[in-house]
Amino acid sequence: MRLRFSRRGREAWRRLGAISVAFLMVACASQDTRVTAESDLSLADRLFSTGYQDIADIYIDEVTAANLALAGLGNLSSLYPDVSVTQSGNWVTLSVDGRPAGSFSAPDGLDAEGWGELTASALRIGRGHSPEMSGAEPEEIYEVVFDGVLGELDSFSRYAGRDEARENRASRDGFGGIGVRIRLIDQGIRILSVMENTPAERSGLQDNDIIVEIDGIPTVGLSQREVVRRLRGPLRSRVELTVERETQPAALDIAVVRAHIVPQTVKYERQGNLAVIRISGFNQSTTRSLREKLELAEDEIGPALAGFVLDLRGNPGGLLDQAVAVSDLFIGAGRIVSTHGRHPDSHQYFDADADDLAKDRPVVVLVNGNSASASEIVAAALQDSGRAVVIGSGSFGKGTVQTVLRLPNEGELTLTWARFHAPSGYALNGRGVLPDICTTAEDLSADDVLERLREGTLLFDRTAQRRDIDPDDTAAIKAFRAMCPARQGDPQLDIEVARRLIEDPVLFARALGAGTPDTARLETGQSAVAPSPQ
Repeated sequence: MRLRFSRRGREAWRRLGAISVAFLMVACASQDTRVTAESDLSLADRLFSTGYQDIADIYIDEVTAANLALAGLGNLSSLYPDVSVTQSGNWVTLSVDGRPAGSFSAPDGLDAEGWGELTASALRIGRGHSPEMSGAEPEEIYEVVFDGVLGELDSFSRYAGRDEARENRASRDGFGGIGVRIRLIDQGIRILSVMENTPAERSGLQDNDIIVEIDGIPTVGLSQREVVRRLRGPLRSRVELTVERETQPAALDIAVVRAHIVPQTVKYERQGNLAVIRISGFNQSTTRSLREKLELAEDEIGPALAGFVLDLRGNPGGLLDQAVAVSDLFIGAGRIVSTHGRHPDSHQYFDADADDLAKDRPVVVLVNGNSASASEIVAAALQDSGRAVVIGSGSFGKGTVQTVLRLPNEGELTLTWARFHAPSGYALNGRGVLPDICTTAEDLSADDVLERLREGTLLFDRTAQRRDIDPDDTAAIKAFRAMCPARQGDPQLDIEVARRLIEDPVLFARALGAGTPDTARLETGQSAVAPSPQ
């Protein structure tokens, strides 16, 4: 994959850290970095100065530190009704029970450091005068302020406090654990599934085992958080489990040595001579896992392998670089996606350069109304390149890119900093990906869908399919999405249509040919827009 960056762009890429285009899955980390309330308060100046500056620098629309700070302080009353903050001329006043408790000279509107110091000073005075604020944890106060700040931004920008941020980082990067998915039940902890190639699998744990003790502590009555804390821990540390299994007359004692666990996002199932691969999200291990599943299908099915179904239905997205790398496994050359925003470094172009790991075999991509962000990047890239036929319903339409910035309190700001565009140039935000074959417009059977495809009455006109739409044009977005509304029927229909389409080379070629890409644009790289596992 080739990323065309300026020198400044490369530096920003390293500085910004994890780039996400979707909702990040939540898990819990093992390391406890809890600090005292006093030291937390000493971070407030740097916390808010950094937060305001990050937003002013990175956010996709221009905002001022003054508006952010006043919105954040104004939100204190939502949790502490006795506290209010008002501005009159060049003065900002914090009142408790209607009486002024402190006044501050307002800095210049763009002075992030000045407004950060003002915010921290106001919070200290508020804690000294408000009984409700005085008993609150600093993280609670920070959260209510940032909720107000982010109310000025879009719905995909968000703040995660220290604990939640640790969970997010564990989901993206992995954690020390054993590799099981669990659910609390009356008898203890049921193992819903054992992940492949993990300590849990190697130790002999099985699906539906019930963990009744962890290191000698009964699990009945433990909270989810406590269970997670006990199952996770430092790499290469040992945890002793007592397990009840339906096929065993007595409980089993099983020792498991923790290892680095990254939540699994890729599953493979053989259906005849078809490889159906389900991707549930995009984290640091997704591309590696997908490569392994593609190779497994080649080995298992051999020359009889007819094709691949890439199931992205319900996939909320994840990391941008993983969406690009997944697309690159199927596309030999050409544009995968581009991003554009206000910040100079947000103008990025991602091109494919890897060999087609599917070896030119037919590929079908399944999407629905809950396929968002990174999954939409993959669907649009494979569709525009002419590499795959897309089946299902219109996708979610979350066409924005978020970057995750770590804060001085070990929390995180997730900020929208760009919109992404399909290879043919259109912006996906609001509109989503329109499939080649819509299976949701009516109550259709697989026979109905394929018959209409043979008649030539089902495929969408490519001009309409690739039309760029202003994301603020609500009527146009609504009309576009009505062409193939979100799924209401049987999800098995998509799999059946995909199977029969791949088994009919002539019909597949007809569906794929309807999506012949604009090769001139793709070759030149021109854009249609101006610059919980354990």
